[in-house]
Amino acid sequence: MVYILFQRLPLREALVWSIVAGYLLLPLRTGFDLPALPPVDKNLIPALMAALMCYLVTRQAKTAHAVAQRAGSEGVARKMTVAPPISFEPVRGQWLFRGLVILLFVPPFITALTNAEPIIQGARFISGLSLYDALSMNSEILFSLIPFFLARRFLASDEAHRVLLKVIVIAALGYSLLALYEVRMSPQLNRTFYGFFPHSFIQHMRGDGFRPLVFLNHGLWLAIFFALSVVSAFALFKATKTRNKPLWFMAGLWLFMVLFLMKSLGAFALTLLVVPGVLFLSRKTQLLMVACLALFVLLFPFARTSGLVPLTPIQNLAESINPARAQSLNYRLNNEDILLAKASQKPLFGWGGWGRGRVYNESGQDISTTDGYWIIIKGTYGWFGYLGRFGLLCLPLIIIGFMLRRLEFSYATTGLAMAMSVGIVDLIPNGTISPVLWLVAGAIMGRYQTVRGAVTAKIAADRKPQNRAQGALGPETLPTDTGYARPLHTRQPRRS
Repeated sequence: MVYILFQRLPLREALVWSIVAGYLLLPLRTGFDLPALPPVDKNLIPALMAALMCYLVTRQAKTAHAVAQRAGSEGVARKMTVAPPISFEPVRGQWLFRGLVILLFVPPFITALTNAEPIIQGARFISGLSLYDALSMNSEILFSLIPFFLARRFLASDEAHRVLLKVIVIAALGYSLLALYEVRMSPQLNRTFYGFFPHSFIQHMRGDGFRPLVFLNHGLWLAIFFALSVVSAFALFKATKTRNKPLWFMAGLWLFMVLFLMKSLGAFALTLLVVPGVLFLSRKTQLLMVACLALFVLLFPFARTSGLVPLTPIQNLAESINPARAQSLNYRLNNEDILLAKASQKPLFGWGGWGRGRVYNESGQDISTTDGYWIIIKGTYGWFGYLGRFGLLCLPLIIIGFMLRRLEFSYATTGLAMAMSVGIVDLIPNGTISPVLWLVAGAIMGRYQTVRGAVTAKIAADRKPQNRAQGALGPETLPTDTGYARPLHTRQPRRS
């Protein structure tokens, strides 16, 4: 299917559809468990095939362009059946990206070295880690981030961001019919098509109805995907200037109604928080809002570990809304407390995989439940691993928000950033990480680097002739079309 998509669609559209459709349609818990590698499943296969097709398509286009150049004739170039090479904006700002990648792939080796001892608790025995386990952890990180790396390379333009928003909305519109079926008839589609139910059925009963999950692993994952799609639809409404503008608004209203029927309070509340900002705030204010949300997510574990999070008011608020939800919140907070106490024993590099970071009683029974994605990463990889993983998600949003006077972005990019903020905030209470969220994160990272690179290149190009003409003491100001609001320096040359 990925091969067919790349044959029939442009590269960017084929890439996005491969990741999104594979995530939404393929079954869970089905794949091949190879040694030293993560499971070859619904997340890995579309990403690997998309990476292979991106490589083949770009290589074929470059080869055809080189042949046409050697021919030296426009007539020969017009007869070529392969499109000219795909052009990409220059990527700058590599120091941030490279530093985060180092934080991702170096700490697992130290984690393995500091966890060589086995864990023996009652009847439970977990062997110590070795170099083999470090390589296995790194392979899991690498393969899970393939959508991020592909999006950073191929989805870094404003037009690519429009494509990404459109695919998310169109996919959600089609998926909404399946979700509404399960709202009424109960979650049965995964059992009907694939022969099994991927989670606990009782968790998907809400009042007199049901919480749908379709082909995902839980209803929370489905709800947060629809939250992303609602924000994306209204972002397209704000970014579109053609006659299709009302269609995106109607799509946003429809998806918002479907999200309401899913009975997922967290995703619905996040959508209510972000959608007004998409509709009524300017681009710079949107980026500032996104930066604040990303900063909150990045610093939340530090505040939670230090006891700075006001838990009592949060629990009282949840109790006033719904006692059942308050009980669920208290259960999560209690589990976070015992998991943080276990993680504090190895704070920098964590306990590693195989359940070593979980909590067991004297008989060896697992008494912990890991809900939030941040606590999973914190217990497994420690603070360094957490900063590497969440740095890729949060730091580009923080930087573009606090550099809004220098960098200029379109409504498509700011809308995509707003949608991403919904996904990363939900990682605090839930582990709803997905290839789609990594795809959006890679597109934001790539856009930040290309825009910054273009501004830097423009400044360097404009300074050279100016320096030659005016000398070392000549006044230098930044070009007016780069989004900079003030001169580089304002010192005037000394008068003779």
